[in-house]
Amino acid sequence: MEYKILSTDGRAKHAQVDTVHGTIQTPVFMNVGTVAAIKGAVATTDLHEIGTQVELSNTYHLHVRTGDKLIKEMGGLHKFMNWDRPILTDSGGFQVFSLAGLRKIKEEGVTFQSHIDGHKIFMGPEESMQIQSNLGSTIAMAFDECAPAKADRRYIENSVARTTRWLERCKTEMERLNALPDTVNPHQLLFGINQGGILKDVRIDHAKRISEMNLDGYAVGGLAVGESHEEMYYILDETVPYLPKEKPTYLMGVGTPANILEAVDRGIDFFDCVYPSRNGRHGHVYTKFGKINLFNHRYEKDASPIEEGCQCPACKNYSRAYIRHLLKAKEMLGMRLCVLHNLYFYNHLMEDIRSAIDAGNYRGFKEERLRMLKTYDK
Repeated sequence: MEYKILSTDGRAKHAQVDTVHGTIQTPVFMNVGTVAAIKGAVATTDLHEIGTQVELSNTYHLHVRTGDKLIKEMGGLHKFMNWDRPILTDSGGFQVFSLAGLRKIKEEGVTFQSHIDGHKIFMGPEESMQIQSNLGSTIAMAFDECAPAKADRRYIENSVARTTRWLERCKTEMERLNALPDTVNPHQLLFGINQGGILKDVRIDHAKRISEMNLDGYAVGGLAVGESHEEMYYILDETVPYLPKEKPTYLMGVGTPANILEAVDRGIDFFDCVYPSRNGRHGHVYTKFGKINLFNHRYEKDASPIEEGCQCPACKNYSRAYIRHLLKAKEMLGMRLCVLHNLYFYNHLMEDIRSAIDAGNYRGFKEERLRMLKTYDK
């Protein structure tokens, strides 16, 4: 991997990441395809059309359903889902948080009770790396614990210390796997994850510690899990400066367009979130002027596209009134069009962000976009 910063404006940066599966222009929004597909009947051919650079899939979910060994037999995740651009796989660490009622944490790793059929699954650093190696993703995430943001200090300190030990094991195992003769992707990259809740000192100490490990990239995890937006921005302000400037940074699971605009201003390169696809499936669509709910009666006879000037497949061909009709009639096409529009919106927001950084006008661009986003949210 080669990471090259092309332009900066304050802490905002436009960078280029060269990988074995192609080049990524950052800041970038990764489109979330949890089980190797975007929910909402979106194909990989659609992802090309709407400007997707990176697809993100979930290690835990692909392990428990279909199975990573089968995917390896099929040639790896890229061939399996017919996607020729970069893929990032998360590690299963977020499920340590989201499946709290179905797991038990030990030093060795985590025992899960499958949310599908209840059978026991063990996943530790080595198992997570092995699963991701079988998938052959471009970027693999280290196995960590995403602790609740408001957990007490003692719990968070113990959790972060264990996450650091797990990261060391992840690095060792990834190096071993990449050297195997039958590995799907011998150039698989490893990103470490900074944790620490909303405790500034813990975050900074952890950032310093993992920066010494010379990983391919660094993520800030454990945010957008219960803290306020202001607390999240504060932690980014304090933590990101302690992560390596010559490596990409990734804010996991974030977020709204406003969150992204603010986090770019704090030095973040990579983003992912289920919002655009999840909201789209419920008829909530994004525009430069805020989010609208197409189920509202006011759009029943609205012949305009979701957003004037948008070049997504939905806006180029269909009206708000027609898409609303599809949603009300529970036709899958309505959901699909809304998801396509939202992902296009996010992908092209990132293009506008990169252009503003290149022009040296990111702060003004951010303030203007934040103002516009508040025009309506109905």
